Amino acid sequence: QVQLVESGGGLVQAGGSLRLSCASSGRTISSYAMGWFRQAPGKEREVVAAISRSGVTTYYADSVKGRFTISRDNAKNTVYLQMNSLKPEDTAVYYCAAGWINSAPLYTKTYEYSYWGQGTQVTVSS
Repeated sequence: QVQLVESGGGLVQAGGSLRLSCASSGRTISSYAMGWFRQAPGKEREVVAAISRSGVTTYYADSVKGRFTISRDNAKNTVYLQMNSLKPEDTAVYYCAAGWINSAPLYTKTYEYSYWGQGTQVTVSS
């Protein structure tokens, strides 16, 4: 089992930065592609960023390209999301997820992920 716990969320002013962490307390995450998703009130959960098992391949949603950076430290069983130049529209609950559905390097759909954290709230004030 992979048990994921997110941390690092909070309230920040527009233009500020936050760094989210996602730690696994169970099985090692090195075998899993990892992703960060977010869900705003009344909206569907959407992918923010994803990273391959080795960390070599990454994906970013257009809305966060150039502002967010996903990374992973398999030795620490942790995935990170560095968020810079935050905007009010980035306000959401952020979730990390682990998946191993096929040989693709990474995944961008919610159904491709098997394990989810409980989420951490990010609020960006204008």
